[in-house]
Amino acid sequence: MRNPLSKKVEPIKPSGIRKFFDIVSEMDDAISLGVGEPDFDTPWHIREEGIYSLEQGKTFYTSNSGLKELKLEICAYLGRRFGLQYEFNDEVFITVGGSEAIDLALRAMLDEGDEVLLPQPSYVSYEPCITLADGVPVIIELKEEDEFKLTPKQVLDALTDKTKILIMPFPNNPTGAIMTKDELEEIAKICVEKDIFVISDEIYSELTYNSNHVSIASLPGMKERTIVINGFSKSYAMTGWRLGYACGPAIIIDQMLKIHQFAIMCAPTTSQYAAVEALRNGDEDVDKMRTAYNQRRNYLMSEFKKIGLDCFEPFGAFYVFPSIKKFGMTSDEFATRLLMQEKLAVVPGTAFGACGEGFLRISYAYSLDDLKKALKLLKHFIDSLEK
Repeated sequence: MRNPLSKKVEPIKPSGIRKFFDIVSEMDDAISLGVGEPDFDTPWHIREEGIYSLEQGKTFYTSNSGLKELKLEICAYLGRRFGLQYEFNDEVFITVGGSEAIDLALRAMLDEGDEVLLPQPSYVSYEPCITLADGVPVIIELKEEDEFKLTPKQVLDALTDKTKILIMPFPNNPTGAIMTKDELEEIAKICVEKDIFVISDEIYSELTYNSNHVSIASLPGMKERTIVINGFSKSYAMTGWRLGYACGPAIIIDQMLKIHQFAIMCAPTTSQYAAVEALRNGDEDVDKMRTAYNQRRNYLMSEFKKIGLDCFEPFGAFYVFPSIKKFGMTSDEFATRLLMQEKLAVVPGTAFGACGEGFLRISYAYSLDDLKKALKLLKHFIDSLEK
């Protein structure tokens, strides 16, 4: 029998995050700091709106691009929060999570052999989606000494005549790194001068702690060459509702929507009605969750110093990315031993790219009580290594 598998798909490795998650699910009494999912319930008024939509029998398809009410609320939200102005009818559409938007943008924009500049460490979906869209990922290794920010020199050094897209994964998963307006302006100048398009994944835009998020699409010359991707999972604790959105030039959005039309039809209707309520009345919820995350972030940074774990201070998302290089183990070995000896799960940095070697991703989207328990286990493990 002939090989039933695609030569393009078969070499793609499964997610490194899921490997540890699956092990933890089989262990009794294990504590996991590995999954990037808020520990908060979706705020009640948002859930209530979803329930009400079901009670009203609103269970049919929406338009392929999503509910008009939701697209209008997205436009209003992006305008008031980030100074972005979009037309709801042809520059915005609703996706099944931010991950679908990433996939659609790459498939709509890439021809075979086009190069995509991909800063790493970064979210696990980018590289496989580039490959599946017949693009060529060109890895830019973000450096700890640069606070895992993308520098203009790195972009210029990676450019070739085949470069078409730059992915901007900030605030960053897994490092928690952010980019300031001044830093983004330098990257934007290069994109305009070299005619590079940008996919800006801003799913953590509401979770910054020392300054307000700035979207690269808001800078001069960038709106017409940027796809902004965002969603509801992280800021509104709506991971299971599977809802995201993409905004950008109509010529690109139209092609993304066409793929979405054939592959998905439309995003979940109930989730869309709930998201309208989130955008209209959810600012206070976001503020409360952001404050809680910041407290946890500060706690972890303080405890890391006490136990001798090196970590640059992140100012975005809900992750820390401590270095374990001084312990003489690979990231995978450290994480595996920690899990087996202490029943504490974290994610090896290499799950987010080879340059994540020597680091761990620890999520603080968990209660302070769980973090305190986890830090005791981590300290016990580190103490055992130093004996």
